[in-house]
Amino acid sequence: MKKAFFYFISLGISLSVFSQKKEIPLWDKVPDAIESREYVEKIVAKNGIAEDVRKVTLPTLTPFFADEKKSNGTAVIICPGGAYGMLAINKEGYKVAEWFNTLGIHAFVLKYRLPSDEIMKNKTVAPLQDAQEAIRLLRRNAVKWKLNPNKIGIMGFSAGGHLASTLSTHYDNKVYTPTDTTSAKPNFSVLIYPVISMQEGVTHQGSKDNLLGKNAQGEIVEKYSNEKQITASTPKTFLVHATDDKAVPVENSINYYLALKKEKVSSEMHLYEDGGHGFGLGIKGTNASWPKAFEKWLTVNDYTLKGDGYVFTYFKGNGEDGLHLAYSEDGYKWNTLKNDTSFLTPEVGKDKLMRDPCVIKGRDGLYHMVWTVSWTDKGIGYASSKDLIHWSKQEFIPVMTYEEKTRNTWAPEITYDEKSKTYMIYWASTIDGKFLETKSEEEKGYNHRIYYTTTKDFKKFSKTKLLYEPGFNVIDATIVKTNEGYTMYLKDETKVPVQKNLKIATSKKLEGPYTKASQPITGNYWAEGPTAIQINNEWIVYFDKYTQKKYGAVKQTSKGWEDISEQVSFPPGTRHGTVIKVSAAEINALKKE
Repeated sequence: MKKAFFYFISLGISLSVFSQKKEIPLWDKVPDAIESREYVEKIVAKNGIAEDVRKVTLPTLTPFFADEKKSNGTAVIICPGGAYGMLAINKEGYKVAEWFNTLGIHAFVLKYRLPSDEIMKNKTVAPLQDAQEAIRLLRRNAVKWKLNPNKIGIMGFSAGGHLASTLSTHYDNKVYTPTDTTSAKPNFSVLIYPVISMQEGVTHQGSKDNLLGKNAQGEIVEKYSNEKQITASTPKTFLVHATDDKAVPVENSINYYLALKKEKVSSEMHLYEDGGHGFGLGIKGTNASWPKAFEKWLTVNDYTLKGDGYVFTYFKGNGEDGLHLAYSEDGYKWNTLKNDTSFLTPEVGKDKLMRDPCVIKGRDGLYHMVWTVSWTDKGIGYASSKDLIHWSKQEFIPVMTYEEKTRNTWAPEITYDEKSKTYMIYWASTIDGKFLETKSEEEKGYNHRIYYTTTKDFKKFSKTKLLYEPGFNVIDATIVKTNEGYTMYLKDETKVPVQKNLKIATSKKLEGPYTKASQPITGNYWAEGPTAIQINNEWIVYFDKYTQKKYGAVKQTSKGWEDISEQVSFPPGTRHGTVIKVSAAEINALKKE
């Protein structure tokens, strides 16, 4: 044997010496055991890490607990492969468990007994006994270990896949007398290049011989050919196999999948061109992508804690019924909340409207919202909330009363300055008699510029000042923090010659000065009400295609701004909204409203 490997023959020293994890005994008393002093567990280690284990006498679970904050309680029991003659405990056990933890999933590596007449009265059922008890053990300790008893799966590689599929089809078999009535049925199974069948020409002969004996035939072969044991009650399944597997034919997975399909059991199968047998979490080529596909399957089936999502605040009609909210998990598909009814009815301002609602989450943990209260008022509305559901008393902030000739105060927004710990509120107003060089009789004579005030507590406000004068009628500014400073997205409101598009200006400081406006980033349609957020390191700007009565979006790329309007979907009637990032828990709470 190579020097890199050595056997550790152990009675008093357990596998945890190498795994650095505490093993949990599966049984107080192993069922149907035969005592044998000659039969001693063996560990094959490499560089101090257990790679394989043989001659298991005391089955255990090695737990890998995920971060509780990233978990929804899903747990998976992992059955390493090894033809029922050994366990590939590291590659198909510990490494997989560590990967599960990165997804927020608790994992338990099952060191199950390998069939042997030396220590078992019935070697054929011993692995199944261990698998059933492992599921029951997790459910009994669900509260203690913070597991969801309805989200416990079984996973197996190769012969471990046979054990996992055996449990999935024989979970009700009375192979021992349990201590209680806890169910041994897994909620889902994951089978990776699994041995499924014991039928000649399809089975893996070594696994069959070790489990059933070299002369097995007839009823016992049929019973443990698990593709023949599937019913409508078999758990949903995820399968992975390589077409060029010369050890375990791909037909094992295919036949199991077809039987699941026949019984209308939810299932998904991924077959790869190459990879052979034993590729674990993937080696190279297409088979290396299966963990990503599996991660998506776990997410879709609610076995992972969904990450932060997004909420869109918007109004409908004229804004008379108040605040509407939609949510999205990816920033592309948006769904209504509360059946698209209002979360907050407007109460302040001349016209008591709630148009252009802008919400940000402050450093105090509160959501702060400002909005347009009227077409012709000199102030804006304000309220705050801990959860986007229950709101404080609405207030009217008279930001433009100092200027007698102010005609309006529209589309207020908030941006937080981390450096000064200050909120800046900014909006568009027309003051009669100012900026006459761009005054037009179009648009009822409105000639807007962007003004602002600052506050630390939404109680005291600085004197209103001019923020941005681009040399044209400007409205609907929104400002985001970037690595370079601050970026303002704004609408050029010029009608003659027509603009009605979105542009960009930048500044090192939140309060400016801002650069000259860029070329348009939107196309040949009228756009307003921009709101921007970074998703997967890409800036996306959503906007109201108000003449087309629908929402659009552009995405920043290395080649410029790409129109992705056809890729996004918003609720019908959505008007001038803002997007914010929120937690999955907050979205779940909003869904219940």
